[in-house]
Amino acid sequence: MSLETFKNYSQEGRIVNIRLLLALVCMLLLTAVLISRLVYLQVDQHDDLATLSDENRIHLRPLPPTRGLIYDTHGELLAYNRPSFLLVVVPERVDSMDHTLAALQELIALDDSDIKKFRDRVRRRRPFEEVPLKYNLTEDEIARIAVNQFRLSGVEVSARLIRYYPFGKDFAHSVGYVGRINERELKSVDASRYSGTDTIGKIGLEKYYEPILMGKPGYQEVESNARGRVLRVLKEVPPEPGQNLDLYLDAELQEAAVKALGNKRGAVVAIDPQTGGVLALVSTPGFDPNLFVTGIDSPTYSALRDDINRPLYNRATLGEYPPASVLKPVMALALLENNIVTPSDRVFDPGFYRLPGNEHKYRNWKRQGHGWVNLKKAIVVSNDTYFYAQANKLGIDNMHSFVSRFGLGETSELDLGEVRPGLLPSRIWKKALYNQPWYPGETIIAIIGQGYMLSTPMQLAEAIMMIANRGKYIKPRLAKNEPLNDDSSDMSSNLVEKRPESRDVKLQNDAYWDLVIDALDDVVSDQTGTAYWRIGRKRKYDIAGKTGTAQVVSIPQGEKYDAEKLKEFQRDHSWFAGFAPTRNPKIVVAAILENNKGSANLVRDVMDAYLLRPGMMDDKKVAEKSDAVKSSQGENG
Repeated sequence: MSLETFKNYSQEGRIVNIRLLLALVCMLLLTAVLISRLVYLQVDQHDDLATLSDENRIHLRPLPPTRGLIYDTHGELLAYNRPSFLLVVVPERVDSMDHTLAALQELIALDDSDIKKFRDRVRRRRPFEEVPLKYNLTEDEIARIAVNQFRLSGVEVSARLIRYYPFGKDFAHSVGYVGRINERELKSVDASRYSGTDTIGKIGLEKYYEPILMGKPGYQEVESNARGRVLRVLKEVPPEPGQNLDLYLDAELQEAAVKALGNKRGAVVAIDPQTGGVLALVSTPGFDPNLFVTGIDSPTYSALRDDINRPLYNRATLGEYPPASVLKPVMALALLENNIVTPSDRVFDPGFYRLPGNEHKYRNWKRQGHGWVNLKKAIVVSNDTYFYAQANKLGIDNMHSFVSRFGLGETSELDLGEVRPGLLPSRIWKKALYNQPWYPGETIIAIIGQGYMLSTPMQLAEAIMMIANRGKYIKPRLAKNEPLNDDSSDMSSNLVEKRPESRDVKLQNDAYWDLVIDALDDVVSDQTGTAYWRIGRKRKYDIAGKTGTAQVVSIPQGEKYDAEKLKEFQRDHSWFAGFAPTRNPKIVVAAILENNKGSANLVRDVMDAYLLRPGMMDDKKVAEKSDAVKSSQGENG
């Protein structure tokens, strides 16, 4: 029997048909799944996927704003932005980075720190992005690179705007400076505002008004390829430049103050008593703020930081010193207001004062004493004994309460970030800090501005300004235009706040103001005054002021102060604070010289530079005053 008789062709055909049908069904199902997936992606998920695609293809590139300019009161530029040429490298276009850097070192000055910082930047950026290698190229360096450009692939000279301070160190402590933003600063600001820039205000007005000087960044919508290279710009929103600052600071007066200070350690604050505008704010020695703009090198910064003269320290608002006898006019008003003395009350000064039952002598600066002294004479000749005798009658509590009304012991409201409150001691303060009672001897030295008492030059300038204005408080300001906040900026809360309620000092008798101001005038105009022989003899206008000598180290009982026997940093500080003209004040000046004499002469130089300008004072009145002074002094003046 043959094998064909056992084959069932009909059955085999059915099997093949079933298989074909199953295959067709599977193909139809797979096609349906594919179509449904395409419908889901192209229709249902179209918007989401299109957004994801655009995010991969379209990027936002920030455009940094131009920083606002800073002008002095006469429109002189104190801070502006100028083009600076820098050397940049595009890593993906460089064949050999080591070879290129070596070639560049032969052409321009590049030290190891420059190379290290550059390599750190390269690691943080994409290969096609420009990486700065050196800032502030000179014309000679630019020329060298241009001549050798053919063998420096990937190396370019780029121009950018950087901050520049044309007056250098003169305004370093007031205008301040900008510098490279660090990670700590980025955490405290809106990072999106700084995504296109690498600088931020570090100190001074540059820091205080940073939110408005900075401006608002713009952006570009750019299309890029898979590697991130920009192909085209789709949309651009330009940045908004920062607001400009117009200051009360007077560049000419500031330079006069710097010149008067010379190479001495000290500070000067000058204020217009009619507006509260700060005309000059100087601390010496200073430093060049331009060094910090693009990043200061370590050796230079270390030299500034470790300098024994502390050039980075703003003595005008941070320096805390015993106010010494400059505080006596305020203490005189406290004695009158608290009915401790009358203008006619006298004290006999043998050259010292003793507490009852105590042998310790609190000495007057004049060893032989001044004899009988009333309140006005005590100010004119700066008699210590008169104030010693009244100290415990007034008491530390009344002293603290009254003197605080003049701003001592409180942080100045000046629109500058770097300010300190000084120290106005009290019974409660000492108990809290030292857990000790307050002693009568401490009150005696506090009334002449020594002991725990500390003040900044800015605070004393404000206190003297209140006397010049007969108790009227005017908030000190550096900026004229008081830039306003807007709802789209992340402005600091300390910028433009509502002015506080009146802090005027009102006395029970306005004649007390006249008594103290007359006494301050006699300090300069009367031959017995402590400033007469220094600045009073050839003045062309009336000056009211007070000298002060702040002790740095104590002198043992019975010994006489001798500056020559002391080390320089142990010598007394010299104070002078005053205003001019006496009856219609146009300027208030407070100055301190550390471990040196001559602060009265310094203030006189600053006042002359301001008041003797053409048109500042009536020439006829100035001439009449000058003639009157000469006739009263005789030929030798």
